[in-house]
Amino acid sequence: MKSLILAEKPSVGREIARVLGCKQIHKSYIEGSDYIVTWALGHLIELKMPEHYDTKYKTWRLEDLPIIPEKMGLKVMKQTSGQYKAIETLSKRTDVKELIIATDAGREGELVARWILEKIRWKKPIKRLWISSQTDKAIKDGFRNLKPGSQFDNLYSSAVCRAEADWLIGLNVTRALTTKYNDPLSAGRVQTPTLSMIMDREGTIQKFKPQEYWTITASVGPLKAAWVNNGESRIFSKEKAEGILKKALNGSATVSAIQKSKKSEQQPLPYDLTELQRDANKRFGFSAKKTSSVLQGLYERHKLVTYPRTDSRYLTTDMKSTMKDRLQSMASAYKEEIKPILANNGNVQAVRVFNNEKVTDHHAIIPTEERLHMGDLSTDERRLYDLIARRFLALFYPPYQYETIQATLDINGEAFQAKEKTVLDAGFKAVIGKGEDEDTQQSPTSMEKGKVVKVSNTSLNEKLTEPPLRYSEADVLGQMEKYGLGTPATRAEIIERLLETEVVERQNGRLYPTKKGKQLIELVNDELKSAELTAEWEKQLEEIARGKGNPQVFLKKIREKTENLVSEVKTSDQSYRAHNLTGSKCPECNSFLKERNTKEGKILVCSNMECQYRKRKDPKLSKRRCPQCRKRMEMHNGKAGLYFQCRPCNVVEKAEEKKKAVNKREERKLVQKYAQQDSFGTSLGDLLKAAIEEKE
Repeated sequence: MKSLILAEKPSVGREIARVLGCKQIHKSYIEGSDYIVTWALGHLIELKMPEHYDTKYKTWRLEDLPIIPEKMGLKVMKQTSGQYKAIETLSKRTDVKELIIATDAGREGELVARWILEKIRWKKPIKRLWISSQTDKAIKDGFRNLKPGSQFDNLYSSAVCRAEADWLIGLNVTRALTTKYNDPLSAGRVQTPTLSMIMDREGTIQKFKPQEYWTITASVGPLKAAWVNNGESRIFSKEKAEGILKKALNGSATVSAIQKSKKSEQQPLPYDLTELQRDANKRFGFSAKKTSSVLQGLYERHKLVTYPRTDSRYLTTDMKSTMKDRLQSMASAYKEEIKPILANNGNVQAVRVFNNEKVTDHHAIIPTEERLHMGDLSTDERRLYDLIARRFLALFYPPYQYETIQATLDINGEAFQAKEKTVLDAGFKAVIGKGEDEDTQQSPTSMEKGKVVKVSNTSLNEKLTEPPLRYSEADVLGQMEKYGLGTPATRAEIIERLLETEVVERQNGRLYPTKKGKQLIELVNDELKSAELTAEWEKQLEEIARGKGNPQVFLKKIREKTENLVSEVKTSDQSYRAHNLTGSKCPECNSFLKERNTKEGKILVCSNMECQYRKRKDPKLSKRRCPQCRKRMEMHNGKAGLYFQCRPCNVVEKAEEKKKAVNKREERKLVQKYAQQDSFGTSLGDLLKAAIEEKE
């Protein structure tokens, strides 16, 4: 009898099969003596759409809403139905005794597997592989410690509640707004309060009125000092500022106080997904979605980091014994940083990181024991890995210690302050970033209390108060985390959804609401805009996952809320005007055309929701970049075939077939494979090795 293993993706399935020694490769599965490994392709099953309950729902009509099925049904996704049928066939084999769920160890991964099992009506035993990294060791350990499937029933219930809540609220409110105002208007349980936060910041900026203020600085002996009063250095009266300046001109300063303070900054904890997305956005300008994608490659393909979609920044106590192995795996690229760690016996100094109570489904993102080959990684992968690696190494370094010294000076009754910060021990900042630069001026410690010093120069600086900046993706992620909007796994998708529906746009790394977004937020129910309501829902979902909440009660409340939200849209007397209407008419129905921005360029679409007319306005943009301006080039088909063009730079390039490149990791595997095969002698392995060395 064999165990049927269900992975989430083919790549993961192949790795599991390799580790378990399964070698009979088939189109939809890989078989061995004890295991059959198959895979989903992400979700194979989804909730039925309205038209699957009643064909009348194919046409969107306001009067048909809300659509609330008594029991939500499941359907096989058409585009991946072949793989589903293969799994169904395998499940009916008489030599299969049990199924092992090996999808991603999280809420969505559980849903991927359980919906498949529900659809194929699986009745045999279920076990669960629950691992936090994809290394061979982790996979082997995981299979030695399989958990009963029933242990994750509550997680599955939580996932179902999340999916049904998003369907009920998102689908109904979106259909209601779209049919009421005759324009595609998308709303949802998480995306709407996220848009509301961006709009609130925009409102603050628009209401902002700049104010003039002044600051005063003075050169006092060897020091640069600034005027202060109760911690405030701004003066909002020009007359007052000029009066203070007059007092300080050509005067003398008396040192009234010297204050020293030694301070310590603790090592930062390792990353969770949201914190990593925020840092990658600040440091490299990565979108949240890009960070997730690059990180998934480091986890799944290279096996260099632990499970990405985690909300914890702590490690379990049983991981202490793995720390040295992780350091050794990184040594090739971080030799200098690891050297002082090993001199300290390789001990973690930030011991607070080991806390079982603060680790939920998965611990923080840290390097695995897989040996690091930096040359195998792309530029983006190297950047992201370096963030994770240095944050991990910081745990082995002491705290950052510094001393602040502040001199308070009296100049004709006005207080001025000079400050200095001196680094005593760079500590962890030696590995994740140097401490702040020390002041280049002479230290205030050279001054003594009561000493009188001549004021040699003073300056009055006129400035304007500035409004807060618009949110970056890092800011939005921080706000979503603060208010409990979404999960680490879904936040990137929410931001992308706002961009795709054209209610928000990116400009110079900041998120700006569009005219469509500004109108939409006015049309949506106040409760649905509320971060508090969505956060409460997320809290209830988490309680269901922990076995402390009631799924039936949650879904009953969601159904009631859906009815209220749709009713409010129906009875609303607000108006809406599509922001992107053009003066051109549709050639098929004579309605006005709308202009839309897409990833491939601008297109014209009919404003009549029942008309399917669309036309490309601009040439399609390729992924190829202009060698001069680096912008995406247009794609054209000419007599000689496909070519690329950048009009501003007048650059034209012919499309050429690209040879598939073999990366360094694959090269190394080929050398190892053929060098070990006696039937080839050493010739093929040696030739491969020589060819690679010659290329390098």
